[in-house]
Amino acid sequence: MSNLYLILLNIFLTFVVTHSAPEGSLITNLPGFNGSLPSKHYGGYVTIDESHGKNLYYYFVQSEANSSKVPIVLWLNGGPGCSSLDGFVYEHGPFNFEKPVTKGALPKLKLNPYSWSKVSNVIYLDSPAGVGFSYSKNVSDYKTGDKQTAADIHTFLLKWFELYPEFLANPLYLAGESYAGVYVPTLADKVVKGIEAGIKPKLNFKGYLIGNPVADPIFDGNALVPFAHGMGLISDQIFENTTKTCNGTFYPPDSVACSNLLLKIDSIIHHLNIYDILEPCYHGDDTEENQKNKSKLPLSFRQLGKTEKSLPVRKRMFGRAWPYGAIVKDGIVPSWPQLNSKSLIAPPCFDDEIAMVWLNNPDVRKAIHAAEKSVVSDWNLCTDQLEYDHDLGSMIPYHKNLTSKGYSALIFSGDHCNTLLKYPKSLIKITTYINQSKYAIKGVTQLLHTIHHDNCHALLLIQNIKHLHNTQRIEIKSIMQNM
Repeated sequence: MSNLYLILLNIFLTFVVTHSAPEGSLITNLPGFNGSLPSKHYGGYVTIDESHGKNLYYYFVQSEANSSKVPIVLWLNGGPGCSSLDGFVYEHGPFNFEKPVTKGALPKLKLNPYSWSKVSNVIYLDSPAGVGFSYSKNVSDYKTGDKQTAADIHTFLLKWFELYPEFLANPLYLAGESYAGVYVPTLADKVVKGIEAGIKPKLNFKGYLIGNPVADPIFDGNALVPFAHGMGLISDQIFENTTKTCNGTFYPPDSVACSNLLLKIDSIIHHLNIYDILEPCYHGDDTEENQKNKSKLPLSFRQLGKTEKSLPVRKRMFGRAWPYGAIVKDGIVPSWPQLNSKSLIAPPCFDDEIAMVWLNNPDVRKAIHAAEKSVVSDWNLCTDQLEYDHDLGSMIPYHKNLTSKGYSALIFSGDHCNTLLKYPKSLIKITTYINQSKYAIKGVTQLLHTIHHDNCHALLLIQNIKHLHNTQRIEIKSIMQNM
């Protein structure tokens, strides 16, 4: 009898695991890639508000490790208003997208040896509605903010795990970059409150990781000038004069004289590539020479990366940073076109042709179960149709609360990116200092400086890294296995 029971149970579990994914969600092929996919991929929509027809698009990459202990990672790009498929195409997805010879042709997809799916199951979520392939039939939903976004993604997670119950036991981590420095901790707070309230299904939430994050207007604002000085972008004289005039506090400026000096610094570094200060920034058709000539940087800096070749199509870059001087404050957050005073959907400095061509191809959209163009028109890296309200303030209290409850947190940054580690140790319980560690990856040594560390919270500075780059990535396994 017991043997029969075990046989029946095994059949039942096999049936559940095999058939729990929603019908029509399995992705069987991807245009541009030859061969079998390295693991199971799924894509589609979760309706989070039936009355409004609010639908969030996800792309789920099952881990190649294929273990019940492998974590689920929900990945969110920033903006606000930028698609998380940015992460899939350019950052840590299962493929490297190679530029085609013919302009406008589909890129070739090659396996990415550094894909996060090597060690985790990854959900790439377009959020909020109106971003990427996510949409609502009620345009009023495009007026949103931090509170609503956290609530919507929490609803998404609950419904997603109902569709994929076989992953409920897997550890759940939230991850993202830039403005996801707001998305992630506020969502984590919502998830924890749901767990404490007994909301089902119960999520096996363990912690979160965020890169180059938005944190707090005071700390973010006061990080920019020291960063510029530390990287040699402004002189000692300018830095010392500004520090003295501003009484050591750069944001908010406390006098007209302080404001004028900050404007001077902004004019010096304004045309830098905010994702990698050592590479040139191209802002549009008129800028390859004109913008460089406007810059007040020394000629040697303006010529960094100068080449006779045409502008290379962007291959990989870790996320989307906030520009110099544009501190995220309470209230409506301007879109990239508003920030740049021009019709510029994507942030400046990089050509996103590969993603635009691939994700707007009808065969690709059909393969990944994204809506047709009659429902969602062109996919754009960042949308300009949101009116987004930063309505939850500083993220410092969220980090303190979450880590005090025992949840793991990793905050990391690259030292060639304009967003540095700006969480003051006085606001986070610090018990230990960790010496720098060296990780040799493919012959490249990266220095990982753990600035602050306690049992639940680590701040990590990755030396010689931009906002990150395909040739300058450390394996996520090296980080996540220590969380």
